[in-house]
Amino acid sequence: MKIVDIISESQNPVFSFEILPPLKGNSVLKVFDIIEKLRQFDPKFVNITSHHSEYIFKPLPDGTHKRVSIVKRPGTVAIAAAIQHRYGLIPVPHIICKGFTKEETEYALLDLNFLGINNLMLLRGDVKGLDVNSDEGLYNQYATDLQRQVNLFNEGIGLEDTRIDGIQTPFSYGMACYPEKHEEAPNMDSDLRYAKQKVDNGADYLITQMFFDNQKYFDFVDRCRREGINVPILPGLKPISKKSQLSVLPKVFRTDIPEELAERVREATSDAEVRQAGIDWGIRQARELLEKGAPGIHFYTMSVADSVQKIASRVF
Repeated sequence: MKIVDIISESQNPVFSFEILPPLKGNSVLKVFDIIEKLRQFDPKFVNITSHHSEYIFKPLPDGTHKRVSIVKRPGTVAIAAAIQHRYGLIPVPHIICKGFTKEETEYALLDLNFLGINNLMLLRGDVKGLDVNSDEGLYNQYATDLQRQVNLFNEGIGLEDTRIDGIQTPFSYGMACYPEKHEEAPNMDSDLRYAKQKVDNGADYLITQMFFDNQKYFDFVDRCRREGINVPILPGLKPISKKSQLSVLPKVFRTDIPEELAERVREATSDAEVRQAGIDWGIRQARELLEKGAPGIHFYTMSVADSVQKIASRVF
């Protein structure tokens, strides 16, 4: 079933969350532990992030160094299949541009189609550590380029115009949006133009980057509707859990942290007090979002699954 249909047909706001595959060498049981904590809230789908390989410089006997690729996390396809098989939940693997060739993307799509996993999240992905000007013939440069490849795949057209048979259920997909503007967008008008392009080209729904000021979400949704963007827009939340996030999150994700929340975090005298501040704010955020018509809440669980569990227990 398509995620957009689940959102649209649900009698209650939907609960969903995102997980990271385990680091190389770690057990998948860490992923299952998070799902066990959160499955009581009837998650409608589970997103699985995707990560490109990173590089190290390995010393050679002659004193020079060789650039070597290392894979830090196992494939998203495998984790999605494991979740579907073990829990019967709908997995939504992330498919990203950066670090993956078009050919590797096509193989991932073939594997997912074979497994009957037909919901995706399409993203550009993190450019850190990569050549952003890499060969356009080999890589999709932007999420909209990746979207074009998936759309063609749905039509049975592979790379080099090869024919792909047996696609009984085309992929349905969501894409990202940014209530506080993408870091590379020159202005919000430009960012909205790209969001509309994603929807016009086939995105069934949008999930926001994390934010802490609900008014930013409400204003963003209003602007989207005025621009003719009428798909569901799920708010994405991540509770604060560390004092360092007061500077890290605005820097990395370009998100504002309201002074009321920032002051409480600054005044906390222990890690437990910081986590409680994040939980209290998350409950307040989620309740207001749902009371004012958000179709659900999508939680980013990295390092905060316990906090998400406590928020969900007070909201869902």
